[in-house]
Amino acid sequence: MTPFNRRTFIQSALAASGVLALEASVRSLAAKDNKRTLLPVKVSRDRLIRTVVGLRPYRPEGFRVEAEKLGDKLLVHHYGHGGAGITLSWGSAHLALELARDLKQINCAVLGCGVIGLSTARLFQRRGGSVTIYAKELPPETTSNIAGGFWYPTSVYEGNRTTAKFLDQFQSACSTSNRAFQLLAGPEYGVRWIDTFELQSGEASLSSDMPGGTELYPDNHRFEESKKYFGVPVARQFSTMLIEPQAYLNALLRDFYVAGGKVVVREFQNREEIAQLPEALIFNCTGLGAKKLVADPSLTPVRGQLEILLPQSEIDYCYVGELGYMFPRRDGIILGGTFEHDVWSLEPNPDTVTRILDNHAQLMKRMKK
Repeated sequence: MTPFNRRTFIQSALAASGVLALEASVRSLAAKDNKRTLLPVKVSRDRLIRTVVGLRPYRPEGFRVEAEKLGDKLLVHHYGHGGAGITLSWGSAHLALELARDLKQINCAVLGCGVIGLSTARLFQRRGGSVTIYAKELPPETTSNIAGGFWYPTSVYEGNRTTAKFLDQFQSACSTSNRAFQLLAGPEYGVRWIDTFELQSGEASLSSDMPGGTELYPDNHRFEESKKYFGVPVARQFSTMLIEPQAYLNALLRDFYVAGGKVVVREFQNREEIAQLPEALIFNCTGLGAKKLVADPSLTPVRGQLEILLPQSEIDYCYVGELGYMFPRRDGIILGGTFEHDVWSLEPNPDTVTRILDNHAQLMKRMKK
């Protein structure tokens, strides 16, 4: 029999109590995790750090991925992604490169240095090719730099204007691109998974389908505390990816240079000027500029205005809904929700500033109750 030792007994008791305390703490934390806590965004005009305006290149028929002969060259059109340029970039770039696979070209030209041009160039480099980008603007001066960067393929097409072939392309682009962004998640590319809440005013408006396919949004379920936090009767919670354009585009451009890519700052006016390029394979990724460059009458602008507030590191969720959307990025809290078709102005609208701030402030007041 082991003799009784008071000191040993006390030490054992303390150790046991410590284990119990630790287990209790773990259980407490787990319980808290099961009850999602959402902190409000501080929405006020005195926290506004900038207003930006961008024009989305929109085609009612959907984005264009199509090849045409240009003398002895092949011109592959790759533009018109509407509100989902970043979201669809890798997937539609894959579709564009497939149109030129039989040429077996080892070098190509890419027109445009936004997210579509850079993604097309990087994918061609990954397949062993050499690329020269010809562009009027480089990051951070591209339209892609103004995007919200939320993986959610909306404002891409009008349902009654598309074909079955395009819808197949759209689904393929969504799946391919979603997988590509998963592999880039991390601070280097500014890509991260984030909890998101889709806010709706009624049961009928909460569709079972989601843009690009419900299977692309993990942890997808009804949010039972929608009234408590957002003051709306119905909300869906899911996970998707947030891409920070400044970090992401800089990383893509860096990767392009590291892989031996070249950039020529140049603007083209028509097909004749494009045909003078030395490359036999050319990808037209000029976005809204394609309207004039290749005379595409279906391409129109969809104006979007964003209000950016001071960053809040404690905001770890996004929301989208009828009053607009909110994305928390390192460069600021992004507030948006405007889709003005056929408006070309890049000047911030003061009334729109007020409306966006008021809409989001109204939503946050509900959360504070």
